[in-house]
Amino acid sequence: MNRRMAGGTSAALVLALALSGCQKAETDSPAVALTDSLAAAGSAGKEWLSYGGTYDEQRHSRLKGINQDNVDQLGVAWTYALKTGRGVETTPIIHDGVMYATSAWSVVHALDAKTGAELWVYDPGVDRAVGVDACCDVVNRGVALHEGKIYVGVIDGRLEALDAKTGKVIWSKQTVDRSKPYTVTGAPRIVKGKVLIGNGGAELGVRGYLSAYDVNTGELVWRFFTVPNPELKPDGAASDPILAKLGNSSWGKTGRWTSDGGGGTVWDSIVYDEVNDQVVFGVGNGSPWNAMLRDPENKGDNLFLSSIVAVDADTGAYKWHFQTTPRDNWDYTATQTIILAELPLGQGGAPRRIVMQAPKNGFFYVLDAKTGAYISANNFVPQTWATGVDANGRPIETPEARPVNASYLHSPGPQGAHNWHPMAFNPDLGLAYIPAQELPQGYLPKPKPDPATKWNTGFAFEDGMPVDPLDPATLKAMKAMYKGRLIAWDPVKQEARWTVELPTPSNGGVLSTAAGIVYQGTVGGDLVGYDAATGKKLWSRNIKGGVIAPPVTYEIDGEQYLAVATGWGGAYGLAAGFLFDKAVPPSVGRVVAFKLGAKGEVPDPEVTPIDRTPQTARFGDAKMLQAGLVAYSRNCMVCHGPMAISSGVLPDLRWSPTTADADAWKAVVLEGQRASAGMVSFAKQMTPADAEAVRAYVVHQAHGPVAAKPAG
Repeated sequence: MNRRMAGGTSAALVLALALSGCQKAETDSPAVALTDSLAAAGSAGKEWLSYGGTYDEQRHSRLKGINQDNVDQLGVAWTYALKTGRGVETTPIIHDGVMYATSAWSVVHALDAKTGAELWVYDPGVDRAVGVDACCDVVNRGVALHEGKIYVGVIDGRLEALDAKTGKVIWSKQTVDRSKPYTVTGAPRIVKGKVLIGNGGAELGVRGYLSAYDVNTGELVWRFFTVPNPELKPDGAASDPILAKLGNSSWGKTGRWTSDGGGGTVWDSIVYDEVNDQVVFGVGNGSPWNAMLRDPENKGDNLFLSSIVAVDADTGAYKWHFQTTPRDNWDYTATQTIILAELPLGQGGAPRRIVMQAPKNGFFYVLDAKTGAYISANNFVPQTWATGVDANGRPIETPEARPVNASYLHSPGPQGAHNWHPMAFNPDLGLAYIPAQELPQGYLPKPKPDPATKWNTGFAFEDGMPVDPLDPATLKAMKAMYKGRLIAWDPVKQEARWTVELPTPSNGGVLSTAAGIVYQGTVGGDLVGYDAATGKKLWSRNIKGGVIAPPVTYEIDGEQYLAVATGWGGAYGLAAGFLFDKAVPPSVGRVVAFKLGAKGEVPDPEVTPIDRTPQTARFGDAKMLQAGLVAYSRNCMVCHGPMAISSGVLPDLRWSPTTADADAWKAVVLEGQRASAGMVSFAKQMTPADAEAVRAYVVHQAHGPVAAKPAG
């Protein structure tokens, strides 16, 4: 059944696996080849060897040392301070007593998994100016492991192989065109002697693809483009035949996609289906988001945007696809967690191998793994954009879903009903655990492209924002619209078994264990264990830092450990985290490990006091302030927060000393004085008059709510 939500326009921008060989193994002993351990059927064991735990990426551990009878005895075994702050989204990899975890700016840390002692740190030395191309913070989700090598995708587009013992670079390949705003934030996957990596950047204008490189040499083996060549011609890639057969005809020959790439980046989920010898991956949003600007001539579905795609593991040749959001218009990516499982959906209730996903658009999908055939779907959060799906799984859009001249409140908004935060699946209970959220967003289509902005959405998200600062009552009302949930979802019945309501969205990824416990961290800094069957809270510990990363578990010397990284940021942390004071992050993230009976403590975060005093008097008339609001919303909001109110991940401009001096402001905003720190010049996006109007607007916001005006 579909549930719909009504309301007004929101003011805030919402903006490895397998290794060569297939032998089965029943043990996780370090003496067993990594290939065998990864290929072992079932859930993860003593080691956590790949991003999702195993080939099927269920994030379910068969360890039972920490169980419902003793979980209340969990204590801090050790903590480790990462070398960077900002968003931390890593899934640590644990092998042979060593943990490999990443932090912001693609820095890799090797730690003793028993004690937390640092073994080595590799900093790829990213030019901080690249940060402006990162839609959703300078995050990294982790590494892949294969035969003594660690593989990491670097945010500037590099794919690098490191010596697992020393951290020294073995080979490095640039996987993207650096003249375009590509980034890499996802974890690589290892499949049959190849390391797979995608990329991001569709919010700024790129063309997406998935690449496979030789694990030993770094040479490109195959590439699959997810949208057609802008000239509708072959690329000499594995995707050529299917684009010629299906993809090209779903796009027109004009529109912004021909210059901006069309989008479709593969920025997260990549899964190896060992049974069918195929790679299944999720495809992202269009570029621009607004389909009428992206492709005004053609009313086609724009394949393979917002799709689940399967390709041959050896060659990259197309096998099947399922599009979750045809002709995507709202940043409804299908890059969220893809899980493979056996469910009783075959004839007579026989096991059937399936693919499941809960993407941004709010529907939970179950597909046949071999063919991609649609089996079932249902919404797992309230929606306004669709009333359900038809017999083929195609969403039934509401009449208001694609507004032309007016703003429409969409739920989900572009942050999604479920974003990158990994979900998990318990095969014993047959339940998927979704870190879901409600983040509605108003969309006002632009009638024509706006070339003077780095963001490539085609929507005016500043619509409905007041020039005057928001008063506490309005902020409280906004906060009430934004909700977080942990949902235990039955993929057979397509319904929730239980739901935990959380005070904020964008909480951490999920871990399931055979002991019947589900773990999740929260924006407020709590790591919580729930009864996997009922949702009852069994254990909780505040770890003094917001959590968006997923926990993992492993065993050393007969003791089970539970570990998670803190470090709050990401898209929501930058764009809307100002609503939640508890979420403001410390200066650096941490890895925190627990075990039974431990008595350690998490150090207090390093918080630098902020002088919340306006640096100069208000200036500028109403026209100037309105211009400043628009210019700020188009260029600054995604990093420094809506209405110039930062979450604390990046500086709050209201209190910046540069606001008091027009020349100092110009030097930063237009001349790139702080490019080395990531604040590049916006001279191509803003005129001097625009920049000064932004300064006036920021100063206006610093002075707080204006006096109440008479009704009317």
